[in-house]
This record gives sequence, structure tokens and C-alpha cells, in this order.
Amino acid sequence: MTDAGTDATPARRRRAAPPPPLADMATDRLRHLIVYGELAPATRLIEPELSEKLGISRTPLREALKLLAAEGLVMLRPNRNAIVAPLDPTELTHLFEAEGCIESFAAHAAAERMTAADLRRLHGFQTRIEALQGAGALEEYFAINQKIHRLIVAGAKNPALAEAHDRLLGRLARARYFALGAQGRWKESVLEHREILTALEARDGATAQRLFVQHVGRTGEVVAAACASPRAAREEEG
Repeated sequence: MTDAGTDATPARRRRAAPPPPLADMATDRLRHLIVYGELAPATRLIEPELSEKLGISRTPLREALKLLAAEGLVMLRPNRNAIVAPLDPTELTHLFEAEGCIESFAAHAAAERMTAADLRRLHGFQTRIEALQGAGALEEYFAINQKIHRLIVAGAKNPALAEAHDRLLGRLARARYFALGAQGRWKESVLEHREILTALEARDGATAQRLFVQHVGRTGEVVAAACASPRAAREEEG
């Protein structure tokens, strides 16, 4: 006789997971389009066009736009179309300063607190981004790069620090991806990550902290220079 309890587990596994709410799906899709530059700064977000593109009604779309506005990626305008938020050089300077403070502090602590398993995972990520850089796979590279930054902060074993960092990294994702497209920055970034990994594996917190300050500061400089270029100005004017 078949055990009913034994049969129940496969049945549960066969059930499809419920689909995410339409607003969440729209938010994820639009966030991707904005972060990866498919929707440029200052682009008008015309609701009928987006509804058709995403295959949803305007109600969940409007909810998605509100959520993205809270993340700083969309600018809502009364009685006018929302737009993709322009890259604000002053705001970005402040955000990169905050990222540098959080990540460098976390790196110092992580050098002492990361487990051997954490370091093996980090080493694996490093090997992966070096291969992706060589293959020119920028989007996949960036996704792993984000995981590296989160893993190092998580390695500090401070949940409050990780929570603050996660919010900040989300706001900076578009600018950081933008920076990697700058001439020479991608290769430079890979080498900087290799140096940081070496310091963490050596449990050298002071060096890891110093390298992270330089790494984040350099990214901020590249973004600031790109935002000040005539091309960036023309894109924001739309």
C-alpha cells in the first residue's frame, strides 16, 4: 500500500509557483530596461505604449512607476508623462560617497569575519567576471559584479549594514553599469576586484578598506565625467 505521506511531497513539488503580481513583473522589467540603458535618461514613459509593450493594463503599470519613482529611477510629473530620471551629478556624488563609506568599512570587517566558504564563493565570482570581461559579456558581468559587492558587505556579518547597502546599491545600479561602458573602466574594475580579493584572502582589513575607497571613488569619477560630457547632456535633454 502506498504511503500517502510519501505521495504528497512530489505532488507539492509539481505545483507551479503562483505568478508574481503584474505590478511586480512590470517593475522588474522596467527596472532592467532603465538600469541597462534601454530606456535612456529623460525618456518619456508613455503609458499606452508601455502597457502594450509589457502586455499589462495601465493600473499595474502606474503602480510600477510609483515603485520605481521611490527607487529614484523614474520621475513622476503631475498631468504629464513620467520620465526616466536624469542622472543627477550632485546626487550621484553623494551616493558614491555613501557607497564608499559603507563598502570600505564592510571590507575591513569582512577581512576578519568572512568564512572560508565565503572566500571560496568570492574567488569563484572573480574567476567568472574575468572570463566575462574577456568575452565582452557586459550585462552578465554586471550581474555578478553586483553579487560580489553584496557578498563582501554580507561578509561583515552586520545585517543592518547589509540592509542599508542593499538599498543604496539599487539606487546606484544604473550609474555603475553606465561607468563600465566608459573607455577602459571595465578592465580597470576587474583588476581592482582582483586586488581586493587578494587583500581579503590575506585577512588584511586595512588594505581591503583602502582599495575599496579607491575602487568606488574611481567609479564615481568616471560617472561624473560622463555626465558632464556633451553627449550625456544631449541625452538628458532628450
